[in-house]
Amino acid sequence: MVQFRAGYPIIARMSEDQVTETAASSSKGRPAKNAAKPGFFARIAIFIRQVIGELKKVVAPTRKELINYTLVVLVFVSIMMVIVTLLDLAFGTAVSWVFGGSGPTDN
Repeated sequence: MVQFRAGYPIIARMSEDQVTETAASSSKGRPAKNAAKPGFFARIAIFIRQVIGELKKVVAPTRKELINYTLVVLVFVSIMMVIVTLLDLAFGTAVSWVFGGSGPTDN
């Protein structure tokens, strides 16, 4: 649980019931060597249950957040396109100046 005071996060201790099943089960130590390993289908079932448990924690963004994220990505990609285009023109001009000529069709 995170609390904020004066803009700074204060991290409080979590009780055991707030810890996820995966984190709680990993703190029990190593299993005994003679413990039977679950079968192939049992491991698949455990995996699917864990995936479903993690998917239940996912929070979908609101419409406003989604629009904001989309705009941020589009602006970032546009800026990167401009930077790469300018670098491409600069390096192309530099290579043309160093090696002379105007392209691969020169004779």
